[in-house]
Amino acid sequence: MATETSGTPAKKTAKRSTSGGTRATRKTSSGTRGSSESSDSSKRSQDAPRAQARPRTSASKIASEARSELVALTGKDAEGVTGLEKTEDGWLVRVEVVELRRIPDTTDVLALYEVQTDAHGALESYQRVRRYVRGVPDND
Repeated sequence: MATETSGTPAKKTAKRSTSGGTRATRKTSSGTRGSSESSDSSKRSQDAPRAQARPRTSASKIASEARSELVALTGKDAEGVTGLEKTEDGWLVRVEVVELRRIPDTTDVLALYEVQTDAHGALESYQRVRRYVRGVPDND
């Protein structure tokens, strides 16, 4: 009987390959193994792929997701994203929303909301910053 380097007794058996020849393999307590498999498994553990960093989310996707979340939460129609700012913890997205529709539409009541997201675009908070009539010029 032959022994492997690990000290486990091994039996040599002959197996027929599909090409008609014979190939020597070793049968161990863990099953049948080719002679080069043990060295391959140690290489695989050294070359194991590392976890990749999560890909960066684009600013337009962040803005779009923040807008969609705000519409879902408030039930109001969004006019559009009016501002986007990268912060230390994520993103600050400003979204203009129609609070009250009127006829004529130049008298609609609009609101400006600020939506705070994390670095990947997940909504963390939102708040209404101001409310105003569409047709009235800004004092700023």
